[in-house]
Amino acid sequence: MTTTHQHEHPNQHPHPVRHHDVLIVGGGAAGLSGALTLARARRSVLVVDSGRPRNAPAEGIHGLLGREGLPPAELVALGRAEVASYGGEFHDAEVRSVSREADGGFRAELSDGGAVHARRLLLTTGTTDLLPEVPGLAERWGRQVVHCPYCHGWEVRDRKIAVLATDPAIAVHQALLWRQWSADVTLLAHTGGSFDERQRRELAARGVSVVPGEVVALLPENENESEDKDENGGAGLTGVRLADGTVVACEALAVGTEMAATAPFLADLGLEATDLVREGVRFATRLATTDPVGATGVPGVWAAGNLTDPAGQVAIAAADGLRAAAAINADLVAEETRLAVEAVEFWEKRYGESEQIWSGRPNASLTVQAAGLEPGHALDVGCGEGGDAIWLAGQGWRVTAVDISQVALERAAARAAVENVADRIDWQRVDLAHAFPAGSYDLVSAQFLHSPAEFPRDRVLRRAAAAVAPGGTLLITSHAAPPVKHDHPHPEMNFPTPGEMLASLRLDPSVWTVELAEEHARHDHPGHPVTDPDARPHRDSTLRLRRAA
Repeated sequence: MTTTHQHEHPNQHPHPVRHHDVLIVGGGAAGLSGALTLARARRSVLVVDSGRPRNAPAEGIHGLLGREGLPPAELVALGRAEVASYGGEFHDAEVRSVSREADGGFRAELSDGGAVHARRLLLTTGTTDLLPEVPGLAERWGRQVVHCPYCHGWEVRDRKIAVLATDPAIAVHQALLWRQWSADVTLLAHTGGSFDERQRRELAARGVSVVPGEVVALLPENENESEDKDENGGAGLTGVRLADGTVVACEALAVGTEMAATAPFLADLGLEATDLVREGVRFATRLATTDPVGATGVPGVWAAGNLTDPAGQVAIAAADGLRAAAAINADLVAEETRLAVEAVEFWEKRYGESEQIWSGRPNASLTVQAAGLEPGHALDVGCGEGGDAIWLAGQGWRVTAVDISQVALERAAARAAVENVADRIDWQRVDLAHAFPAGSYDLVSAQFLHSPAEFPRDRVLRRAAAAVAPGGTLLITSHAAPPVKHDHPHPEMNFPTPGEMLASLRLDPSVWTVELAEEHARHDHPGHPVTDPDARPHRDSTLRLRRAA
């Protein structure tokens, strides 16, 4: 017997690994909208967010029907509560890296040392505004220094507005837009270079004056110098000072920032941000998608919100998140349907080939490993024709036994009636590829849970581990190698070692104790090894793990 103690657990990690249908990276409007849609679709969804939204400095959200003027933090709080009401979960951290897993899913490493495994990804990390390096500008960002007339124009209407130029084309575009909200608009040439004849004519026609010279400070430079306060209690903006000492009066400063995609782990996925260019000048980077619902060039990865549309307002980001979430759910449904068709057709045909395909005896590894356990509620995962479930019921266990084959379940139920244990067994037809029995169990047994049809075995076993009650036992027995001679050979199937099985479960070593992890000869019942025609024993792998009480 090979035993492993807690401190010897492979891949030891102080944080448990979470497993979800969908991981959403970013908890703003797009991420929360996507999470709400997926949670209402009964998907297991986790939102990981760093808590630094782009619109945090803003006084309120605008253009969002029914929520006009709502502070950004309140929208997040309301959204989180709505998502949580449907079972969605949240984790406050940053995603540091993402990798593709062998089962086609994704593993995300988090800034707090935790990790998340998910079948699909929705990226909604947004964008970061790169501000010009002018003293006093960053401190007033989102108050007197603004960037979007549709977000802030009404609040500064009819005031003196100055537009800071860092690029001629963008600055002229901004100045002409802001002219819609005020007749007093000044364009500060700053470091934007020269304007061509057409641009000067347009500005002049709309009454926008152009002031040359680099801006070196916002006034007042010290907030304590001004008795005029804004609505947030900060110093009101009175103007800007140029390098030559000239002061230009203004009450709001509009800045067309460069917007950079915020997703440092894109390269891990084989993705990269692309430039958005206007008249030869880059004004933003974004993650391009391959269709209108947010699919990226990487299967299983979607994106939405400002990460794909840097200029999109909250309402647009929320709509993007909803569309992407609906597409993700449809993709999962398609995958689950394909797997279900393959599995059902294979196993119904397999069990229908004869009146009985297994021996009817319980697996010897189960009878040996469960012999000393106090009977309680057991879950038999992949019960087949019921040999294990019937044995457990005979030992005093209440048993929930699940399988995908209706033929097998009917056969098992008939035999349980003959054995007088039918009242102790609940037979359930469950497609484990995308569903799992509810509840927690004192013993979860998965004996030879292999399938020639495509089957997410590792994911199913992780869900099996999650179903073990405190103080309960998880027992997994697998083939260590294919039989030498078999009526239905499947050489492409993988038969994991005990270490590989343990690693794939990704259990928290502070919660689980590995009581047994060994490869051994197979027995059809205790003391009777199974051999091939050349008298060589078949080999199996067994894990027995105990969850902390």
